Amino acid sequence: MKIKNANRKHIILIGGGFAGLSFARHLFNNTFYDVTLVDKNNYNYFTPLLYQVATGFLEPSAISYPFRKIFKGRGIAFRMATILRIDTDENVLYLNDGGELNYDLLVFAAGSKTNFFGSAVIEQNAFYIKTIDDALHMRNGLIRTMERASVEKDPFIRKKLLTMVIAGGGPTGVELAGMLAEFKQCLLGMDYPELKNDILQVYLIEGSPYLLAPMSDSSHKEAFKMLEQSGITIKLNTQVSHYDHDQVHLSTGEIIEAKTLIWAVGVTANTFEGIDKSSLGRGGRMITNFYNRVKGYGNIYAIGDISIQYNYRHYPEGHPQLAQPAIQQGKRLAKNLLLLARDKEMKPFKYFDRGDMAIIGRRWAVADLFKHRLHLGGIWGLLGWLFIHLISLVNYNNKIKTFYNWLVAYLTHDQVLRMIFHSENREASFHKKQREISRIKVGDMV
Repeated sequence: MKIKNANRKHIILIGGGFAGLSFARHLFNNTFYDVTLVDKNNYNYFTPLLYQVATGFLEPSAISYPFRKIFKGRGIAFRMATILRIDTDENVLYLNDGGELNYDLLVFAAGSKTNFFGSAVIEQNAFYIKTIDDALHMRNGLIRTMERASVEKDPFIRKKLLTMVIAGGGPTGVELAGMLAEFKQCLLGMDYPELKNDILQVYLIEGSPYLLAPMSDSSHKEAFKMLEQSGITIKLNTQVSHYDHDQVHLSTGEIIEAKTLIWAVGVTANTFEGIDKSSLGRGGRMITNFYNRVKGYGNIYAIGDISIQYNYRHYPEGHPQLAQPAIQQGKRLAKNLLLLARDKEMKPFKYFDRGDMAIIGRRWAVADLFKHRLHLGGIWGLLGWLFIHLISLVNYNNKIKTFYNWLVAYLTHDQVLRMIFHSENREASFHKKQREISRIKVGDMV
């Protein structure tokens, strides 16, 4: 039987991604802290599979699950809101819903956002996938483009509609290219018989000399070979410098006529008003010590993509912004705060690199495991990728849905999720009506 602690401190956790959920899980029904998660969404989602939602191979519910279901009976409170600003002197959060939350300890696990490197034109015109909303927007856009191409009579415009450029040859870019190659080879003529004699041209643009740059030489070569064999045009040592009027400008001076640019180049940390800029490091990430305490603050911590630890022996410029460092930091911080509550010494965070993986189409994947000591490719890499991603999903319901969709797609070369759902119009109408109601109320008060 747990003893109720009358002096329980309140922890506010900002963000319920990999780091936040790992942190919360290790504080389920603890006797020392009350924990409140604040997130703009009311669900957790599995970011490594967002690209499969964006390309119509998975439905959103297969990779997401409500926070309130996860935390039911676990002693974790939830608040759906975004942070307007933080008063670090008074330990108060101000929320967009008009509410305020007091905290004793504040833990940032708010992750990162897409980095457009200051290009407003690319931000406005390119597709990108950092959230489920982004993935659905891309899916709708890609399907809409195919529908337009199927009825377009002008050969020049049709060619532009059937030309897609992916900027970024990391895991997201490579996996997206693999999915589009599958669509090109197996589904284009099936879904769009009007286009069976046309070619879907996909370009993959990478600024470094390698695809999957952080991975092993074997993975670099296999990814390049498999995508090239699938008909993907790969350009290394090249960057996308501009995109406007359906023209993708490359750093080499080449211009690609394309209606679709998918931006998968990099990320930058989410930032919050009230956190001193001297506490921020490269990419806007909060500088922390080896216990994940934020520089300049005694009761604020940061974990996952939003944090950076300099001078770590194997990662002097900070840990990679990946799922595994985030999960491990969340677990270590939760255990450290429990040690702190017991007046015991905290332990510094130590990252164990379990490896990197990427899937290339439906029959090939690459995996570099255990600090790149073991390389798997082909069917063994694919089985490893499938297993790791399935067990990492948050709930058995997600596991069953995802496995079923993958099995159908693998056996039939098809899936039934290529549909456009127009929800943004209703959402826009709702928010417009709410603003009108607010103006009326303000007018009545005056």
